[in-house]
Amino acid sequence: MQLIRYCIYLVLGLSLGGCIQPYAPEVLTQPNNFLVVDGFINTRGVTSIRLMRTRNLQDDSKIPVESKAVLYIEQEGGGRFPLTETAVAGTYTSAPLQLATGRRVRLYIKTQAQREYASDYVAAKATPAIDAVTWRIGPDGVQLYANTHDDTGETRYYRWEYEETWKFTSAFQSMLQWTPTAITYRPENIFNCWDDENSTSIKLSNTLKLTKDVVADYPLTLLPATSPKLRFRYSILVKQYALTAAEYAYWEALGKNTENIGSLYDALPTQLTGNVHALADAAEPVLGFVGAQSVTQQRLYIDRTELPTDWRFETGYDCELAELPPPLAPPVNPLVFFRDGTFIPVEMINGKYMYGTADCIDCRKRGTNVKPAFWQD
Repeated sequence: MQLIRYCIYLVLGLSLGGCIQPYAPEVLTQPNNFLVVDGFINTRGVTSIRLMRTRNLQDDSKIPVESKAVLYIEQEGGGRFPLTETAVAGTYTSAPLQLATGRRVRLYIKTQAQREYASDYVAAKATPAIDAVTWRIGPDGVQLYANTHDDTGETRYYRWEYEETWKFTSAFQSMLQWTPTAITYRPENIFNCWDDENSTSIKLSNTLKLTKDVVADYPLTLLPATSPKLRFRYSILVKQYALTAAEYAYWEALGKNTENIGSLYDALPTQLTGNVHALADAAEPVLGFVGAQSVTQQRLYIDRTELPTDWRFETGYDCELAELPPPLAPPVNPLVFFRDGTFIPVEMINGKYMYGTADCIDCRKRGTNVKPAFWQD
């Protein structure tokens, strides 16, 4: 995160501008180490909570996590459900839960330093089903939408997240591999791969001004007509959450803040009021809002055959093959040349190895060659 710099511009007949002096506001440089609570209480499944610490805007080091804490979900009037730290430090999960809609619950946290935190009690909400995830071709590409409704009229506030997955290939298909004793035929596929990406922007909508609790064609994301995600086959898994008015307000404010700084876990330019508090010191800032709701989801696929035939997709590669040995060059031992993995043999033509860089040949550099369990061709 770059330090903000302010410039004073002078106009003396001609426009002469320049930074007279960089200025770092005090709020940007003061040390901070506030607790960040990321997650929600899943009333119909596994609850996953991440605990982190804030960092200064100019600090580009790895986000610090809060490990070895004690967490549990507490029902008002009794009942506790523990969360256990996973192999990913700072991430805690519960067993699958079935919590009654309307029952008030909260999250309790005790850090390794024995500091206690808790979220406010909130009533567990039931999230309505997603009616449909749809898409339409427009002048700028493919626009995806979410559609939902609640016949009871009790939801009104909605949030969405999504996970994208797409198939791609490397620039060239390698038929050969290096081994310490020989160049042999390649048994493993490193040409076809899959990549994935989670949504980063905050997606919210409400139906307060509508007579019916219906969300129609909420725009989730736009895929440009040149997007490499659409080159072969694309999938999106949309997750929907029912929010309370207070939780909606928190996410709305968080969205405005992160539009300015670009990260959920840096110190924020304006103070957010969440619903997590330090039990021993009410003045201690804590970032996060822990809601309680079920989650509904729906998956959509888009195949290349469903898109205009004249669309040309970017590949992300700028690659060429070379030959070994090079023209008019002395012989080269291929076992030595390919040994460090910088280059990968592709095929042999007229007694010469055609090869390229690993970044161009091995698709695992950008994703995985293991087909996702959910993937449908």
